[in-house]
Amino acid sequence: MNDEEKENLRSFREQMCTEKRMMFHRHNWLRHNAIVPKGFLRYQVLQALSEKPMSGSELMEEIGKSTGGNWKPSPGSIYPLLAWLQDNQYITELPHDNGLKRYKLTQSGKDLLVEQTKAREKCREEFMGFPFFDRSLSHVPPEKVMLIRSTMRRAFTAAAQVGKTLRENYSENNLDEALKILDEAAQKLEQLNIKLKGDKP
Repeated sequence: MNDEEKENLRSFREQMCTEKRMMFHRHNWLRHNAIVPKGFLRYQVLQALSEKPMSGSELMEEIGKSTGGNWKPSPGSIYPLLAWLQDNQYITELPHDNGLKRYKLTQSGKDLLVEQTKAREKCREEFMGFPFFDRSLSHVPPEKVMLIRSTMRRAFTAAAQVGKTLRENYSENNLDEALKILDEAAQKLEQLNIKLKGDKP
């Protein structure tokens, strides 16, 4: 191995180490409570309480599950938030059950959840470029919601991967084929949306 090959190998190893460190930090991003936006936690709490009354410990477990185990709020973040929501009459405390202090949404809390859900949807449309699905504004069973989210993630990931591959291996034919697929999918969804609006009672 000559000096140039050794230098290339060393640079490659350094690049791989850097990428591994970046992936590690990305994986642990949501686990760090300090960098999770407060609005994110508030929304998660409101959404969880819209399904059933819960205690602080139950909310921590439920939010941990809803984030796929990527992040779980700490007592130091969940209980001050519950106190704030209660002080502002977004939630109310229920009589103790087996020593657990559970909370439920008030009408003001339900209104706040609808408001925040709509704001999140608008942000996703404007900044993320692909739709999302919140079960709090629908009557769709939770298992179907998870399937919709999974399919959306697959579609978004596949589109991103095709874009990356096209940058690395560009040709007019490949680009035209990708555009055709995206255009057909967009047209079908637009047509379905028109049909669904027409079917509203």
